[in-house]
Amino acid sequence: MSAISPDTLRALVACALERSSTNAANAASVAAALVDAEIDGQKGHGLSRVVSYAAQARSGKVAGHATPVVTAVRPGAIVVDAAEGFAFPAIDRAIERLAAIAPVQGIALAAIRRSHHFGVAGRHAERLAGHGLVGLVMGNSPKAIAAWGGSQALFGTNPIAFAAPRKDAPALVIDLSLSKVARGRIMVAAQKGEAIPQGWALDKHGKPTTDAKAALDGAMLPMGDAKGAALVLMVELLSAALVGAQFGYEASSFFTADGAPPGVGQLLIAIDPGATSGGTFAARMEALLSAMLSEPGVRLPGVRRLAGRARAAEGSIEVDDKVLAEVEALAR
Repeated sequence: MSAISPDTLRALVACALERSSTNAANAASVAAALVDAEIDGQKGHGLSRVVSYAAQARSGKVAGHATPVVTAVRPGAIVVDAAEGFAFPAIDRAIERLAAIAPVQGIALAAIRRSHHFGVAGRHAERLAGHGLVGLVMGNSPKAIAAWGGSQALFGTNPIAFAAPRKDAPALVIDLSLSKVARGRIMVAAQKGEAIPQGWALDKHGKPTTDAKAALDGAMLPMGDAKGAALVLMVELLSAALVGAQFGYEASSFFTADGAPPGVGQLLIAIDPGATSGGTFAARMEALLSAMLSEPGVRLPGVRRLAGRARAAEGSIEVDDKVLAEVEALAR
């Protein structure tokens, strides 16, 4: 592992992408998201993505020079065409607009189509909370999870996240991948040649496997078994059918440079907490969180990310030497 400053790492990732057929604005947006993921300990959505992102931009599978197009379809609803580019610039536009619309309408949503991998869902929900809004964010992804009772991958891991602002504390963030683990963790294990625990995935023959590469070729298992599989279906409908995006089984891989753009979707919902609570939401939430924390051993969801941010604020973060060398090679 090597220590490197967050600013240096962002500049390095941005340079690697700019040298891989991506314009400066898009590269900066993507770099910010990947480094934030690295800081928060979400390495499956961090630097490990740079090589595949760069390869896809070079091949044209991702349009590195795309400009997202925002269309207002209702007073409280916008559609964002990511134009087959990276998801993060489209999400930047969506959050900017939702922050303006939700306080007026009480609730607003952004439907993002023709999109790509959108990283840590909780990051986007947390950004909405930074505007004083309750955020719900979800997205679909290329096939990874089988329908319950089946063995062939059909749905994505389909993460869903929630965030709510707090007055004198960091936002409450709940971020869930609907597979038992995030697919990015299996990708990292495959890159390192490491085994994965039993119960995470099936191989392409529908058999349980601890081989990370076999898992990537097979199907991941949903959290909560049949109940989790039902949630996967719900997110697939909300973030693909409702948005006008590709279903997971129609989308190409986020990891390889060949094939058509994945064309997946994301749905962002922003709620003004004062609109329906009569101004009591913050106090009521704190009452509930205090009741939770009154019991020894209880911690709030998402607090582990704050430790990584504290270390980064001191000037550096720890990154994997092999992955860092790959990014440096792309930036030369």
